[in-house]
Amino acid sequence: MAGLKVLSSLDSARTQLYHFKAIVIAGMGLFTDAYDLFCITPVMKLIGRIYYEDQDIHESVRGVVPPAVVSVTVATALIGTVFGKVVFGYCGDKFGRKRVYGAALLIMIFSSIGCGFSICRTRKCVITSLCFFRFMLGFGIGGDYPISATIMSEFANKATRGSFIATVFSMQGFGILTSSAVTMLLCGIFGRASESKNNVIRTPDEADLLWRLILMFGAIPAAMTFYWRMMMPETAR
Repeated sequence: MAGLKVLSSLDSARTQLYHFKAIVIAGMGLFTDAYDLFCITPVMKLIGRIYYEDQDIHESVRGVVPPAVVSVTVATALIGTVFGKVVFGYCGDKFGRKRVYGAALLIMIFSSIGCGFSICRTRKCVITSLCFFRFMLGFGIGGDYPISATIMSEFANKATRGSFIATVFSMQGFGILTSSAVTMLLCGIFGRASESKNNVIRTPDEADLLWRLILMFGAIPAAMTFYWRMMMPETAR
């Protein structure tokens, strides 16, 4: 009976400050998930210009990552999310949302940094290490994505639950836009800094640092919310 009273109180509670805190914390999780998943597309374009320009093939496809390699690199993160959803979903029910929520975020932070520090400078080694860290990143996203929505729904009251969850999920769009904006901004900065005086069109050496920064940027919004995630109380449902 006591448990039912608690749930009834949550459903009938008026909208308070902690509701908006939950929106920001959970929303930043969805924002980071979208950024990490969608920033890989322009990054693969950069990797093609850096590591595939010396291919002994037709000039029209020189500097382009083979479609099979792109598909594998993109798919590894998505495969990781499948495993993450299963593992973190079970652990969230067994050990509590809060503890698992923090663990998923830590995996995302270190995996984003790991993507940027993909070891070696050779084509095969870079792609292999990138796929590994993208899989781990997807594993963390698989835990963060559903738990963010679950926590928001469990904190929200009955009257505003739908609008609160919609607000949290809308952050995915901002994450996608930010991934494109960050890529264009950094490309513009690096392009001006490394502009050739004789206007020869080439891929500057600094581009190898550029794509790493784009991937590592995803760790920033995740790290910014880690403290607040750990301060959130465990959900009562």
